[in-house]
Amino acid sequence: MSDLRLPLKRKWFDVTSPDEKTEDYRKINEYWVKRLFHYKESKLTTEEIVRYINHYKYYGYVDVSAIFTYHDLSFKQFEQNIIALGYPKLTDTSKIKRFKHAGIEIKTGKPEWGAEPGKLYFVIKHGKEIK
Repeated sequence: MSDLRLPLKRKWFDVTSPDEKTEDYRKINEYWVKRLFHYKESKLTTEEIVRYINHYKYYGYVDVSAIFTYHDLSFKQFEQNIIALGYPKLTDTSKIKRFKHAGIEIKTGKPEWGAEPGKLYFVIKHGKEIK
């Protein structure tokens, strides 16, 4: 398993913790499909996957199980979420936080954590902090 690296701005880096901000949001676009999905066995292109996800909105979340099953898709498995303040050197540990990866969902995010109301995102969940 690999690690998922997520650069953040200071505002969001400072509040990301198991007690305060437990998830991060990424746009539903081809770039994030490539980073988050196993899709090469599927007959869909990344553009088609984005279109499917945006088409199947229902009350703020997407029932991805039907899309995944029918089109042979799955999220990649990650061991850790590595949260970084920008793009620091690997030795600058004051600008890096590590969390157990707790899964990915497709749903609306919380506006107080930077999400636009009613917009769908890849929601990357953080588990316990790894010291």
